[in-house]
Amino acid sequence: MIDLKFLRENPDTVRASQRTRGEDPGLVDALLDADAARRAAVLAGDNARAEQKALGKKVGKASPEERPALLDGAKELAAKVKELEAEQNAAQDALERAHLAISNVVQDGAPAGGEDDFVTLDTVGDLPTFDFEPQDHLALGESLGLIDMERGAKVSGARFYFLTGYGALLQLGLLQLAAQKATANGFTMMIPPVLVRPEVMQGTGFLGQHADEVYRLEEDDLYLVGTSEVPLAGYHSGEILDLSKGPKRYAGWSSCFRREAGSYGKDTRGIIRVHQFDKVEMFVYCKPEDAAAEHQRLLAWEREMLAAIDVPYRVIDVAGGDLGSSAARKFDCEAWVPTQQRYRELTSTSNCTTFQARRLGVRFRDENGKPQTAATLNGTLATTRWLVALLENHQQADGTVKVPEALVPFVGREVLEPVG
Repeated sequence: MIDLKFLRENPDTVRASQRTRGEDPGLVDALLDADAARRAAVLAGDNARAEQKALGKKVGKASPEERPALLDGAKELAAKVKELEAEQNAAQDALERAHLAISNVVQDGAPAGGEDDFVTLDTVGDLPTFDFEPQDHLALGESLGLIDMERGAKVSGARFYFLTGYGALLQLGLLQLAAQKATANGFTMMIPPVLVRPEVMQGTGFLGQHADEVYRLEEDDLYLVGTSEVPLAGYHSGEILDLSKGPKRYAGWSSCFRREAGSYGKDTRGIIRVHQFDKVEMFVYCKPEDAAAEHQRLLAWEREMLAAIDVPYRVIDVAGGDLGSSAARKFDCEAWVPTQQRYRELTSTSNCTTFQARRLGVRFRDENGKPQTAATLNGTLATTRWLVALLENHQQADGTVKVPEALVPFVGREVLEPVG
C-alpha cells in the first residue's frame, strides 16, 4: 500500500498516477476522507479515555456524598468510550479498505495508457529468415517428442500439458542455467511453498485486480501461487532486515498456477498461456533509494539469460495501465515468435517500491537506527514459455531444432531430431 504521509503531502501526484493507470483518481479523495475520519475518531476516543481516567481519580478522592453522582457519570462515560471505540474500529476498517483500493504510485517516466501503449527501449538480435515454411512450437514439440498436449488435456483438462523426453530436459536445463546465473550474482536459491495464506497473497497485491487469476483452496483457506514472488515476499514479513551491506537477493524455483480467467479463446494452441508452468523468479529486498538501480540490475540479468538462448527480443517500458497494482515501473523482455510474426513476453521485472513491504511489515534500520519500510523488486529469470521462442527460432529445414550452446550440457544433445 502507498505511504499515507506521502498521500497527504502529494495528493495531486497520486491522482496523476491513478490517471496514468487508467484508474479512478476519486479513490484518492476517498482515502483522504477515510484517513481524516479515522484520525478524528482516534482523537475523540483518546479524549474520552483521558476524561475517563481523570474521572476515575476524582471518584477515588471523592467524599461518600459526592461518590454516587460521580459513579453515575463514570458509567455514562464508560458507555461513551465503548461507543467511540466501536466508531474508531469502524473508521480503521474503512481506512484499510480505502487504502487497499489505491495502486502503487507510478514512477516518473513510465508511459501512460494500456497494454498497447508501451515504449520500446531496445531491440536485440536479427529476426530469423527461413527458406522453408517454419513450424510453430507445438508442431515442433509434437514431432520431436517434447510436448504432449492431448494427454495433458486428458489428465487435467484444457491448458495443461506434459513435457516429455528432451522437452523436460530443455526446461530443466533452462531453469538450472537460471539458478546457476542467479547464484553467481549473489542470489540465495530458494524452493518455496506454492501454497500461501491469504494475508501473504493480499500483501503482494494479487487479490486486487488479479484475484480472478488465483486458485484458492477454500477448505484450507490457502492460495496457489502464480509466481514465487508471493512466498518470497512473505518470507521476511513482520521482520526488520539488516540491509547495511546491501540488498537481500533471493531466487525462487517453483511451479506456478494461474486460472487464466478471461482468456477464453486466447492462445489456446500450445504452451504460451497455460494453467501450470515452472519458473525461476528473482526477488529483492533493498533500501528505497537503491531500488531504481537494482531494477536495472534485474533487467540486465534477464538480458544475460536471453542472450544465452540466442533469441531476438525487445525490451519495453510497460504503460501504467498494464503494470499491476503493486508495480511502480515494469520492464518486459519480449522474444520474437516467427510463426506469429510478433514479440511475446518472456520476462518481466517490476519495481514495487515500498508498496508490498508496507503491507507485509518488512522494514530495515536506517543510519540512525530508526525502522523504515523496505523496497521490493522481482524479475523472471526463466520459465516454461521460453521453450516457445527457443524451438521456433532454432528450427531447421529438416524439422530438427538446434539446442543453444549454453543448454547442451543439460540436454546432452546439440540437435533435437524428430521421433519415429
